[in-house]
Amino acid sequence: MTVPAPPAAPQASAPDPASALAVEGELPSLSGAVQWLNSPQLTPEVLRGKIVVVDFWTYSCINCLRAIPYVRAWYEKYKDQGLVVIGVHTPEFAFEKNVHNVKKAVSDLKIDFPVAIDSDYAIWRAFRNMYWPADYFIDGQGRIRDHAFGEGDYRLSERTIQLLLQEAGRANVSGGFVGVTALGAQAAPDNDDNRSPETYVGYGRAENFISRGGAVKDTAHVYAVARPQLNQWGLSGDWTGGKERAVLNRQDGGIAYRFHARDLHLVLGSGSGQPIRFKVTIDGKPPGDSHGVDVDAEGRGVVTGQRLYQLIRQSGTIGDHTFEIRFLDPGVEAYAFTFG
Repeated sequence: MTVPAPPAAPQASAPDPASALAVEGELPSLSGAVQWLNSPQLTPEVLRGKIVVVDFWTYSCINCLRAIPYVRAWYEKYKDQGLVVIGVHTPEFAFEKNVHNVKKAVSDLKIDFPVAIDSDYAIWRAFRNMYWPADYFIDGQGRIRDHAFGEGDYRLSERTIQLLLQEAGRANVSGGFVGVTALGAQAAPDNDDNRSPETYVGYGRAENFISRGGAVKDTAHVYAVARPQLNQWGLSGDWTGGKERAVLNRQDGGIAYRFHARDLHLVLGSGSGQPIRFKVTIDGKPPGDSHGVDVDAEGRGVVTGQRLYQLIRQSGTIGDHTFEIRFLDPGVEAYAFTFG
């Protein structure tokens, strides 16, 4: 006699990895942008059923520039599987409100996904955002399920995208992780040997300024700078210091900074739109092999637009060095130093 087998025990369904992602809120309105690039205006209703990454950035921010290659790679890899990427360009400096400047940056950075020009901070406030860069990950039901602030953790962010696509029922979601090879200012930083902080030139957020007599606000003044110690800086020549920037009134003015990092960048502009020539030195000498992408080995360069300029990328041992930039023409606007 054959003994019947006992009924099979019910199989517990495999846990959904995406269920570990908490619901952080609803996708807010995307209204208020002054213009959309690469797309008509998008709304939460139009995006329902899609997985969405909302990426806050601004084009002179070094952290944003280094993150964009990953965001761009995610878009290319997953756009045919239901992913929508929306770049929200929210300015830090006044010149980043200029739509022409933003359009040029989007073209230069080869950004093909939709970009909302959020010059009035409408979308920024709707998300209650506080960071550049910042990514928010939205599920198919229009819910915020995760976020990432600042650089790094790119694999974790990509895994979130994969999980949300799977949760939405997308078949054969691509696995693995994107590989990014970035050059110039977009290349990964050397955070292991960076001892210099972001430093603003405008008096509204300036620190460690050591030009003799201190800063003179909103008035033309001739400055002189003593020898700076690590992370100290100063102006020399005839400048007008503003809350957001300093503007050189006469040619042959300069800025000196004692720094410790592989890379040194400076956000610069030309108020007149005319080219402004400059020359860079490290410890009083041309940078040679340690020049950045915006200068040559002799340290020569030209300000041609309002953007971030990579002036130093050291090729040898990282140490404390004195950087100096001297402008051969008047009218330059200096905003902020960043390092990497």
